[in-house]
This record gives sequence, C-alpha cells and structure tokens, in this order.
Amino acid sequence: MRVALIHDYLNQWGGAEKVLQAFCEIWPEAPIFTLVYDEKVTRGFFKEKRICTSFLQKFPFLKNNHRLFLMFMPQAIESFNLSGYDLVLSDSASYAKGVITRPETLHISYCHTPLRYVWDDNQKYVNEFCFPEIIKKFSSFPRSWLRIWDKEAASRVDKFIANSSFVKKRIKKYYGRNSKVIHPPLNSQNFGLGKVKDYFLMVGRLLPYKKFDLAIETFNKLQKPLKIIGEGPDKKRLKKMAKKNIEFLGEIVSDLELGKYYSGALALLFPQEEDFGIVALEAMASGRPIIAYSKGGALETVVDGRTGIFFDEQSPVALEAVIRKFNPNDFDSQFIRQHALKFDKEIFKKKIKNFVEKSYKEFKTH
Repeated sequence: MRVALIHDYLNQWGGAEKVLQAFCEIWPEAPIFTLVYDEKVTRGFFKEKRICTSFLQKFPFLKNNHRLFLMFMPQAIESFNLSGYDLVLSDSASYAKGVITRPETLHISYCHTPLRYVWDDNQKYVNEFCFPEIIKKFSSFPRSWLRIWDKEAASRVDKFIANSSFVKKRIKKYYGRNSKVIHPPLNSQNFGLGKVKDYFLMVGRLLPYKKFDLAIETFNKLQKPLKIIGEGPDKKRLKKMAKKNIEFLGEIVSDLELGKYYSGALALLFPQEEDFGIVALEAMASGRPIIAYSKGGALETVVDGRTGIFFDEQSPVALEAVIRKFNPNDFDSQFIRQHALKFDKEIFKKKIKNFVEKSYKEFKTH
C-alpha cells in the first residue's frame, strides 16, 4: 500500500506535528506533502523524511508570515499530484484535507479542528489574532469564500478521525460528517515525576486565544510565581503586562528540560478552550495537576478533583478563586501519571493503524 502523508504547514511545533511524528513511525517510507517547511523550527524531526512542499515554499518570508497568505493556500494544497498513492492520510487543522485524490485512492483525514477562523467564533479569532488592522477590516469577504472552500474540501475526505469528542461535534455541525475519535499521542517516556517547587506553569505558543493575558493579570494580583514557556507573536504585549513575579523562559526545545519544569510546578494553568491539549497531558505525565477552564478538550483528559480542578469562566476573578482554593497536597502524583499513560503514543499508533487498515479493506471491497 503506497501511503502519502499531508500536513498543513511545517513551520511551527505543536500537537499536530507530534501527531505527524507518530504517523511517520507507522509509515516510515511515506513522503510528507506540506505547504511550507522550516527544518529548524520543526527541530529537525523530519529531516530524514522526503518532504514535498508547494509553490509557497519559494517565498522565504512566507515561512514566518503564512497567515497573511491564506487566500493562496487552497490553490497550493490542490496543486499536489497524489495519483501514485493508494492511501492519503491528512493531518489537518486547516488546508491539508483539501488535497485532490483519485477515486481509487482512500483519503482519511485526522482533523484537529474545522478551519477555526472561518467557522465558530471566527470574528473573535480574527480580532484577537495579530493581523494588521487593514487585514482585519477587510477580512469578511475572504472568510466567506474560505468557508465555502472548506466545506467543499471536507467533502473530498472519505473518512474523518477527530482528535476529541469536542472536535467530533464540530465536524458534524460544519461538515455534516461522522468521525471516529482517536485522541492525540503522548510521548510519555519523555516525562516523569520530580521534586515539586514553588511556582505555577503555563506552556504553549504565545497567541491570544491561549489566554496567557488572563493568567498574567491574575498572577499580577496574587503575586505568586508564574513561569511561562513558549514563543509567539503576542510575546511583546504579554511581557509588557507582566510584573516581576512572572518569568518568561522562551521556547524549551528539549522534552527532558521541559519535563523538569512540568514536574517541578505546583500545577499547570490551562485557561484556554482547546480542541484537545497535549500540554495538559505532558504535565499530567509529569505527575502534576491541571487548573483548567471547563470547556473543550480538557474535559476529556482532566478528571476533576483527581488530576486537576476546573473553573467555569475565563475571568481573573474566577481564575483567582480557583487558585486560592487549590491545594497541591490534594493530588496524588502517581495517580495523575497513570491516568496520563492511557494516552500513550504506542496506544495511539495501534488505534490509528487498526482504523486505517480496516478502512482500506472496506474501501477496496466496495
């Protein structure tokens, strides 16, 4: 079976790229088709792979500014020639699912979310993001056009896999399609228990929807130590907000070093609404509880009162109240880690492989 892997863009590092890593381990000979590729940003994890990029790769400045060129991405993803493959597996939060395949080719899409900035809360997402004001002002028409394209692109997929039950509902609502839930993989062997110290932790790309500003505002008042790991376009604004009790550590490349910060934290703050949230699992694999907003993927990974606690409103008042209530001694690190191991990468790989092989067999017999 000739397999091709499709990924939106390999110019950032996050949960979707970790899913792609697992796909590469299952199908090591499969090439990766992607809109743009930056080996340095992806930490060299894919340097041994055959990477096929689109015509957008010819514009070096686009690697760091790809969101300004959204209107070119449908054409770019449709330009790939996939006629030589029996199975196409797309790893998609935006455009990868839009590839065009032959009737004889099975296309399975692992969906992290329907295209976020054209569907639910699309206006809020665009307003919060670090787009130039001129683009925000005239973004309504492009979003309408992209919404039509995205619905059409979803119709090209033979079978969907959702990364969470939360996303499964969104796939049904916006695409009218059923999907199978297989949660993303946790590299559990990279994380373990350690000595707990006196700080709280946040980890992730510094983007508005991640709600780092909510945590900063709260900890400015509480005067408790907070460490922030990550880089992103919102960094300058966030650093300007923060008082001296809040420390920005930048991007931590090594999982070993990152694991030390996880295991040393009193708790991981997770105030955003995520489609799933690998970061929360990594912290739990390090034995640490989560203080999470009670919506989105966190509801599928955090056990209230056992592996973390929830708050119900994204406001400094609500977050402050739950932090004052939080007691790290109420949580068993061993139990938290054992819970996280249910999402281990080897379990994920087995589920994906079984689903793909069963789907391919059914596809060929109909």
